[in-house]
Amino acid sequence: MTILIITHSKDNESIPLVMAAIKARGEKVFRFDTDKFPTQTRLDIAYSNGSKNIIIDNEQQKLNLKEVSAVWYRRIAIGARIPNSMDKQLRQASIQESRTTITGMIASIKGFHLDKVVNIRLAENKQLQLQVAQEIGLNIPRTLTTNNPEAVKQFAKECEQGIVAKMLSSFAIYDKQGQEKVVFTNPVKSEDINNLDGLNLCPMTFQEKIPKALELRTIIVGKTVFTAAVDSQALQKSRYDWRREGVALLDAWENHNLPRDIEQKLLKLMAYFGLNYGAIDIILTPDGEYIFLEVNPVGEFFWLENCPGLEISQAIAELLVSSSHKAKSLLLQTKFINAVN
Repeated sequence: MTILIITHSKDNESIPLVMAAIKARGEKVFRFDTDKFPTQTRLDIAYSNGSKNIIIDNEQQKLNLKEVSAVWYRRIAIGARIPNSMDKQLRQASIQESRTTITGMIASIKGFHLDKVVNIRLAENKQLQLQVAQEIGLNIPRTLTTNNPEAVKQFAKECEQGIVAKMLSSFAIYDKQGQEKVVFTNPVKSEDINNLDGLNLCPMTFQEKIPKALELRTIIVGKTVFTAAVDSQALQKSRYDWRREGVALLDAWENHNLPRDIEQKLLKLMAYFGLNYGAIDIILTPDGEYIFLEVNPVGEFFWLENCPGLEISQAIAELLVSSSHKAKSLLLQTKFINAVN
């Protein structure tokens, strides 16, 4: 049996790390770079006379999805190589049809999913995340999502330590030179409060500014919890969003032991969304309070492998392999029962 990894060709080193760990456990692994579909990778999905065959051919090897016992849904970039010279409407239609084809293929896999796409999509709702986190006893920042300038002004008055602005969706803006401009979390200044007319074109999310002793990245794989901490206040530009100085802080991350009750609450959050993997952002205040910010259901972890040396790729590989074995066992049991009946 084979473990399928769904990603794209420009994904980071987390992919080869997990692939190597899977192979070291004696299992087969197949990498499906979705940006190469439909221009380079071929896909045949055939249903006939009660049988099903789904073949992925990436010009180097072929895979029949009958052989797949576990799948890691990591990243997608479907249709990225469809020529921009195509008519815009036709290109968009091609991307949409390609996306529908791939999502249907993924849904048809009967083995273990890390994680099911429907669960990932539900968990990407950050408003629901905050609601659930609050219900299970995690501390969260006071939060307002609105397109109403007057509501923001009132919210700012209520938050004595100030407020920050952020977006619920992850995206980037590209300038005329094609350079990526990521939208980070930013402080809201007094002059911003009087210049909120743009909210009628796009809502924004505002949160109370939380004092930070440390910022934490917690990675959960199955029931295993890894946590690293960084002093984001050490650099001026990283005080509101450590990602602004992500490269400069690469070697500053350290192991951190979460209190047991916080770990248990985070596992309850994961269980609510049906997730086996999540990257969680938390603030530790100078008073020792843990403030939950969000969970990223397919969030990054690769830099934490080097510093502080968390073996996350090994944990992912182990979860995929062990779950693959369980899936194979269940499949054999089902075939036996069907044969007896």
